[in-house]
Amino acid sequence: MVITTHRARIMGPVPYVSTGGKVSNIPIGPCLVEQADGQSVDIIWGTRGQICAVLPLGEVVAAEDHGHLVLLD
Repeated sequence: MVITTHRARIMGPVPYVSTGGKVSNIPIGPCLVEQADGQSVDIIWGTRGQICAVLPLGEVVAAEDHGHLVLLD
């Protein structure tokens, strides 16, 4: 399995389902985007990279298209 990691920045609302089924937005700021061979992407953020959300690839592409997620490398 090949994992690709990118440095990125959240610039606008990118929703995810948090613990307990509540829909929240990933906070604006720096993050890491990790994609394995599948159709899901991990978005990692927090001062120590301690928070993670798994999003379908289509939602990540839509966030990029809207300018809400910007890959930095």
